[in-house]
Amino acid sequence: MADSPKEGLRSAEVTEGADRAPHRSLFRAAGLSDEEIHNPHIGIANSWNEIVPGHVHLDELAEHVKEGVREAGGTPLEFNTIAVDDGIAMGHEGMRSSLPSREVIADSVELMANAHQFDGIVALASCDKIVPGMLMAIARLDIPAIVVTGGHMAAGEYDDEPADLVTVFEGVSQYEEGEMTDDELYELECNACPGEGSCAGMFTANTMACVTETLGLSWTECATHGATDERKFEIARKSGEQILDLVQKDVRPSDFLTREAFENAVAVDLALGGSTNTMLHIPAIAQEAGLDITLTDFEEIAARTPHLAHMSPAGPWRMEHLREDGGLPALYQRIDDLLHLDRPTIDEKTIGERLEEGDDPGEVIQPRDDPVHEEGGLSVLRGNLAPEGAVVKSGAMDEDMHQFEGRARVFESQQAMLEAYDDGDIEPGDFLVIRYEGPKGGPGMPEMLEPTSKISGSPRLSGEVALLTDGRFSGGTRGAAIGHVSPEAASGGPIALVEAGDTIRIDVDEGVLELDVSDEELRERAAEWEPPEIDATGNLERFAALATSAATGGVLEVPDLPTPSIQVPDAGSDPTSADD
Repeated sequence: MADSPKEGLRSAEVTEGADRAPHRSLFRAAGLSDEEIHNPHIGIANSWNEIVPGHVHLDELAEHVKEGVREAGGTPLEFNTIAVDDGIAMGHEGMRSSLPSREVIADSVELMANAHQFDGIVALASCDKIVPGMLMAIARLDIPAIVVTGGHMAAGEYDDEPADLVTVFEGVSQYEEGEMTDDELYELECNACPGEGSCAGMFTANTMACVTETLGLSWTECATHGATDERKFEIARKSGEQILDLVQKDVRPSDFLTREAFENAVAVDLALGGSTNTMLHIPAIAQEAGLDITLTDFEEIAARTPHLAHMSPAGPWRMEHLREDGGLPALYQRIDDLLHLDRPTIDEKTIGERLEEGDDPGEVIQPRDDPVHEEGGLSVLRGNLAPEGAVVKSGAMDEDMHQFEGRARVFESQQAMLEAYDDGDIEPGDFLVIRYEGPKGGPGMPEMLEPTSKISGSPRLSGEVALLTDGRFSGGTRGAAIGHVSPEAASGGPIALVEAGDTIRIDVDEGVLELDVSDEELRERAAEWEPPEIDATGNLERFAALATSAATGGVLEVPDLPTPSIQVPDAGSDPTSADD
């Protein structure tokens, strides 16, 4: 028999020995040769589909990964998982499916890897929930793994200025207020997103790519090379080769995913002014790695980390500009004293060695003595409206909105607020409250790029209105948008007690979010509050039942099950009878 022992490899469970002849027969039916059956098996977890621009090219990228795996003596076995396009899902019921897809992705990769006993994983992913879902699975499995993030699309152009998806969302508001014609909106629509890749700014997809590279799980410069760059294809091939080295040396994700690595990732996120969604995803990934990363960690690291890159949606720079400025190694140079430089990476260099080999930063990554903001681009707010915390992309706010006081306008859903906007029923000075949109209440904690874009794109309302929600925001959101309010309304959080006309105050610099209502009044309101009935079926029903607070990453938590006991029927009873 053509067996060759694969001592210590997981795949030996499905390929070696006489009792695995049926298994080998199935591998042969799938087209594998003797050699391919007995080589190390590398799962290629690919989120390719024909819907999401960030994923439409991943089939081609996978071929480069597989080439590298074969060159290094492994057998690549590609499988797929899902990918939701948040832009297409935005502004309607489909957005409720986005965050739950993160858990489905993690579960599907875990199930495939365990069912087929892969020796290692190369994950190809792009966009908002897919990268964190893959990382959660990798941490959970703890088998050798590398992530190849798919790369960004090039920035578009409109009216001789760079444009991206957020430019289009804000263009809709300008169109509705008579600031843009039909032809102009159509021209913007056709030119803002010129091709494959994740959206061009420092939105969630690209922020998570930077987090992945800093955690050490993707190749140097992987995060900042575009979807169609030749360098991206080279990185994919090298990652395919390198996974065999990790398998041979038994180098696992737990060797990279330490507290120090997560602290590095948070610092880089804050220096880039990344997406608020990382404040869900980083704690969720850390939990799978057996670590506790909380909003308090973000607060503490933000206090010592300056915001150095004025990236879209807050500023003019897109990912291609960051790459041309030296990418993450150049950013590391600016904040080297804030990083754990000895942390290893999958390409067998430390973060410090990546830093030393990088180019010097230019104008995109600003010097420490001339930062965009003195503290990191994400902030945590607390107070009687958010005892567990709320988050805001402070780096994308106007400075004069850091302190704001307004009258509450309360909406029980995102759609209700959009209808009020369309009716012209939003006024300067309003503090918009959108509740029952959290992980349980949504259910699914939908993003709200459409509401924030309408406000930011409105000459009348931009800089004059704040928004507060227990839902979340797109990485493309800018302005005074406070999300992740925890506890959420559906779980009895104080946001459920806000009434129209109440005064709400924020002080971003001091980390304050307060409702100007006495404790006695809040207790009276709480006594009359009744939890809502959550209308959901299928996946969303399960998500609503198991989802935790946004403050802990919105992960799923299985409740304690009762201890089972055996019921022995009485002697002589008829086991087929039923008691009416």
